[in-house]
Amino acid sequence: MSIRLDDSTPFDLEATLCCGQAFRWEKHSEWWYGVVRDRVFKIRQNNDRLLFENVDADFVKTYFRLDDDLLTVHSRIDKDEHIRKAINTLKGLRVLRQDPWECLISYICATYKSIAAIKRMLFNLSRKFGERVCFDGVDFCTFPTPERLATAHSVDLVKCGLGYRTKYVRETAKIVNKKEWEFEHVKNADYKEARAELVRFPGVGLKVADCILLFSLEKLEAFPVDVWIKRSIIEHYTSHFQEEFISRTMSKRSLTNKEYERLNTFGREYFGEYAGYAQEYLYHYERTQF
Repeated sequence: MSIRLDDSTPFDLEATLCCGQAFRWEKHSEWWYGVVRDRVFKIRQNNDRLLFENVDADFVKTYFRLDDDLLTVHSRIDKDEHIRKAINTLKGLRVLRQDPWECLISYICATYKSIAAIKRMLFNLSRKFGERVCFDGVDFCTFPTPERLATAHSVDLVKCGLGYRTKYVRETAKIVNKKEWEFEHVKNADYKEARAELVRFPGVGLKVADCILLFSLEKLEAFPVDVWIKRSIIEHYTSHFQEEFISRTMSKRSLTNKEYERLNTFGREYFGEYAGYAQEYLYHYERTQF
C-alpha cells in the first residue's frame, strides 16, 4: 500500500525515525521495520510516496502524525534565525504518536543512557518478555505487557541491562497492571495536571514526564529539556535569562528541578502551543551539527 505526499504534507521518514524519539525501529536495506503494539510493519519513502506493508493507510497517518498541519506548526514556532535553520534543515520531521505504555517504560529506562544503550535494553526486554511475531521471514518481538513486567523476577530484568531502573519498571508495571492509572485520563487532562500525574510513577522525573506527554499523550506543548536542549538555549537564547543563571547552568551537567522548570517554561512560553515540535527540531539539529 502507499500514501502520496504533497507540498502541504511535508514528511521525512529518515529524520523522524532517527531523531531519538523512538527506540525500536530497525532499517534493513531500504525498509524500516517497526513494532507498534501487536503489529509489525515495514515502511519506506520514495520521494513523495510512502510505501508500507502489514498496516493500512489510517494506521500510518495516525502513527506518523500526518494529520498535523506541519506548515502551520513551522510558522508558529519560527521565532528566530536559529530555529529557522533547524526547520529548514529538518522540515519533514514529525513527532510520532507512540503507544503510551511502551513510551512510559522506554523513557524510564532512558535516563542517563545513550540511545544505543537504550535500544539494547528495550530489545532485551522485548525478547525476554514480549511475544514473538514473524514477518518477512524475520522474528520480531512485541513490547512486554504490564502484566509480564509486573510479575517478572528482578534478576531477569537486571539481566536485560536495567540496573537500578529494575525497581522503577516493576513498580510502574504493577500500578498500570492493576488499572490504578489510566492513560486516557492523562491524555484528556491539561498539560500541568498530566505532568503532575506522571511524576507520581517511580523513576519518572520532569524530563521523562515531558517526553511521555509529547511523544504519546498528545501534549504538543511539552518541552523536554536534556543536555542538548540546555546547550541550545545557552548558546542561542541567553538574552532571555540573567547572566548568573546561564553561568550556573553552563557549569553543571544535571539540572535541579527549579532550573529545569525555568528552561522548560521558557520553551513553552516562547514557542507556544507547538513547543514540542520546536524542541525536537532544536534537539536533532543540535546533535547533527557535531
